[in-house]
Amino acid sequence: MTVAIVGGTGPQGQGLALRFASAGVPIALGSRTAVRAIEMAETLMSRTLPGSAAITGCDNEAAIAAADEMVILAVPWSAHNALLISLKEALAGKILIDIAVPLKDGDPKKVTMPPEGSATEAAQAILGPDIPVMGALHNVSAVTLNTLDQPINCDILVCGNGLKPRKKAMALIEQLGVVTYNAGDVEAARCLEAITPILIRINISKTVPFTHAGIRIWPPTHSHQER
Repeated sequence: MTVAIVGGTGPQGQGLALRFASAGVPIALGSRTAVRAIEMAETLMSRTLPGSAAITGCDNEAAIAAADEMVILAVPWSAHNALLISLKEALAGKILIDIAVPLKDGDPKKVTMPPEGSATEAAQAILGPDIPVMGALHNVSAVTLNTLDQPINCDILVCGNGLKPRKKAMALIEQLGVVTYNAGDVEAARCLEAITPILIRINISKTVPFTHAGIRIWPPTHSHQER
């Protein structure tokens, strides 16, 4: 099953392409210009291990057309809405996984949510109810994604309207070797996206001995819990 990554030449798109290809998932890497995407795809393929699936480069519309069903949107918030408006027709019949976070301009330790409530909800409003938009992968560091000799260090929370497309998105993401959790309908994106600036604040703090931390759902150590 080929997966498209729109805006795939950025750091997160590159990391996701490498991770999915290493897991055996063919990737159509999209960019505004096919030349840029082709060059990046060739560079990424040189980093993959033998036996990895192919990463091919093309423009965004061609990448979407190449996808069997799943399309990942990996563009900065500043380009998010305009790109979705231009690609709405091409996305018909697909499921969109939106990883954008509306970080505050000039201060990535904060968010400025759009009127819809979140980037994921803005995408759903633009595309309409017939194109399911799933919010996921907001809280994974691009550095972590690109460090292939280390496992992804966090769980992935997935939200969006429609249980069936949500489960499909979760099944795809689990091929990265992570645990996914059903976070509910699209409004949950307001919470998930808002975690990212908190992680950024922690990761750049001089008071902690690490960077690029993620989040995990940690079960209790005892076997039974009163409710």
